[in-house]
Amino acid sequence: MTSAGRFAPSPSGELHVGNLRTAILAWLFAKSSGRDFLLRVEDLDRARSGAEAEQLRDLEAIGVSWDAAVVRQTERAALYDAAIARLTADGRTYECFCTRREIQEAPSAPHAPQGAYPGTCRRLSTAEREIRRASRPASIRLRADVSEWAVEDQLQGNYVGVVDDFVLRRNDGVTAYNLAVVVDDAAQGIDQVVRGDDLLPSTPRQAYLATLLGLPIPEYAHVPLVVNHDGVRLAKRDGAVTLGDLAAVGIPAERVRHLILESLGLPAGTLAQVLPHFDARKLPRDPWVWKTPRP
Repeated sequence: MTSAGRFAPSPSGELHVGNLRTAILAWLFAKSSGRDFLLRVEDLDRARSGAEAEQLRDLEAIGVSWDAAVVRQTERAALYDAAIARLTADGRTYECFCTRREIQEAPSAPHAPQGAYPGTCRRLSTAEREIRRASRPASIRLRADVSEWAVEDQLQGNYVGVVDDFVLRRNDGVTAYNLAVVVDDAAQGIDQVVRGDDLLPSTPRQAYLATLLGLPIPEYAHVPLVVNHDGVRLAKRDGAVTLGDLAAVGIPAERVRHLILESLGLPAGTLAQVLPHFDARKLPRDPWVWKTPRP
C-alpha cells in the first residue's frame, strides 16, 4: 500500500483560514516526503447539509488536490465494528453507563486531566450491568492497562500524554473519534498525520489503541494554530475568515493562499511552485495571528 498523508475535515460548515492553512501544510508535508495526499470526510457526528461540497470547493480554490477518491467515515461502519469486536474478544472493552455530568463530578486520579474517566463502570458485576441497562444505554470503553503513553512528534518532540479508559462507541451507537481515526488511517495507508496542535493531547490515546489493534503508528506533526487578536483559536465569529466571506470583501482565494504561504515563510505561488522551498524544520513554531487584510 502506498504511504500517504491526509486532511480530514468534519463537514460542520465552511473551512476557515486556520483549517485551510493546516490543509496546505498537510499537503506540503506529504508531497515533500514523496507521499500521496488523501482527503477523508469525518462525518460521523457533525455533518451539515452542503458543507462537504463547500469544503471540497474551497480546498480546490486554494490549490489543494488529492490523489484518490474522497473517503467518508459514514461508509466505514463495518471496519469500526470489526475493531471493537477484536478488542472485545481480547477482553479490552466494557460497558459504561455514566453520564457526562457523573464523570465530571467523580473523584479522579491525581494528575489526571479534567474529564478523564475515573473507571466507575470498569468493575461492575454482571448483575449491576443488567440493572443499569434497564435505565440507560451503554457506551463501550477501552479497558486500558496503561495510564500514559509517549509519542514522537516531528515538531513537538517527545510528548507523553494521559491514557484513560476512553470511549470507543458512544451510547447512541456512533463510533468515537479516537477509534475511527486510528482504523481509518491504517486502512488508507496513512503513515503521516499533520494536524493542529490542539489535537496533540489525544494522540497518545490513539497511538496506544493502534498498538492494541496491531496497527502501525503514523508519523505525527502537530502544527501551530491560527488565532485571533486575543490569542484564541480562530473561529467563524472572528469576522471574514472563510473564503466566501473574504471574497465578499474583495479578497480572492489566490491572495488567501499567498497570505498563508507568507505566514509559513514561503514565497507566493501555486503549491507545486513553492514545494521545492518547503522545509519542515524552518516552519514557525508560534501560532499565526490572523488579521483580515485590506482588499
